[in-house]
Amino acid sequence: MARNGLPFVRPSKIVCVGLNYVDHAAESKMDVPTRPLLFAKWPNGLTWHGQPIVLPAESTEVDFEAELGVVIGRTARSVSRGDALEFVAGYTCANDVSARDVQFADGQWTRGKSFDTFCPVGPELVPAERIPDPQALRIRCLVNGEALQDGSTADMIFPVAELIASISEGIQLEAGDLILTGTPPGVGFARTPPVFLQHGDEVTVEIEGVGTLTNPVRRA
Repeated sequence: MARNGLPFVRPSKIVCVGLNYVDHAAESKMDVPTRPLLFAKWPNGLTWHGQPIVLPAESTEVDFEAELGVVIGRTARSVSRGDALEFVAGYTCANDVSARDVQFADGQWTRGKSFDTFCPVGPELVPAERIPDPQALRIRCLVNGEALQDGSTADMIFPVAELIASISEGIQLEAGDLILTGTPPGVGFARTPPVFLQHGDEVTVEIEGVGTLTNPVRRA
């Protein structure tokens, strides 16, 4: 474990992938991307298993997104899809927490997804060799014990290897960098009625073979 309390060295960058599941794009009423749709979360958002997600005063519509996190193990630049998984150090559970009202009002996603504590990860970094196929993992998100997302990484539009190859075409990935690979359907803003995180909630991300990440929710 790294000294910052995270299961890996603090990354120089967190690269996120939007709309990487067809059904999530559909529930979001957005077009299915023809190439990976990238955005950033700032490293200040990183928080650890068991630590609180803090709801900012600026938002009343904070949402959950269960995601497979991929941690890069060595410098990757213009790697091929066939070689891409050789650059993975390991996998972790992640939650792409999103202030939807801020995200949609801004017209771009970075600020609404980068508030402090908006990138929970953990509880550990599972070495890549223990996950022979990152596209064969069940992924769920539970809020107060109720499963609101239940999908499979097999349903990614762009699998992990393709993401690494595409990102590394123009962005050099470095050891410790974190890629969030997108979320399956079931997010809160797309529900009727919408479901947003509230003070006192507990959010859990479960990924088969990777672990269970749980965070309480607190109002700032």
